[in-house]
Amino acid sequence: MSKQQLHLRFGVLISFIVVAALSRLLPFPPNFSPIGSMALFGAAYFARKQWAFLVPLLALWLSNLVLDNIVYARFYDGFVWFSNVWVYLAFVGLIFFGMEALRKVTVPRVIGASLGAAVLFFLVSNFGVWLTSGMYAPTAAGLLSCYAAAIPFFGNTLAGNLIFSALMFGSFEWVLSQKPEWRLEKA
Repeated sequence: MSKQQLHLRFGVLISFIVVAALSRLLPFPPNFSPIGSMALFGAAYFARKQWAFLVPLLALWLSNLVLDNIVYARFYDGFVWFSNVWVYLAFVGLIFFGMEALRKVTVPRVIGASLGAAVLFFLVSNFGVWLTSGMYAPTAAGLLSCYAAAIPFFGNTLAGNLIFSALMFGSFEWVLSQKPEWRLEKA
């Protein structure tokens, strides 16, 4: 593949993630978002691991800047540069998970990765809520209460992962069917 073709492919990958990140600004139900799909998509298609982390993380951070300082500004005192470290830790975990689960992109693997990503995000992000919010007792029972309280939001996380993954992976696979030279073999 020529250098120009590699640059075009790279630009298209970035565009997909940016559009997904911008969609977070739409009025979706709580926890219905493209976060998991952005992480999985970057993990599956960026040839270099550093881009698989950098591009989705940057898109997440920029979309969080807008959300935290405009949409949810009433919940913060002043400008927020970085919120909820547990979401970012979960997101990095999703990228690592996606790199393993999506070494080869197939429909069953994308569905399985979307399901696994929802579970991983649920476990890590709600562990963070339990650990840092002060809303739950710092005991095993408190942790279980936190997870139980979060169950109603899990369905939206799962639906978001499945729908956004179908859109992102399906659309890019269509692009690859039009540009088969853009398909990279993974080691």
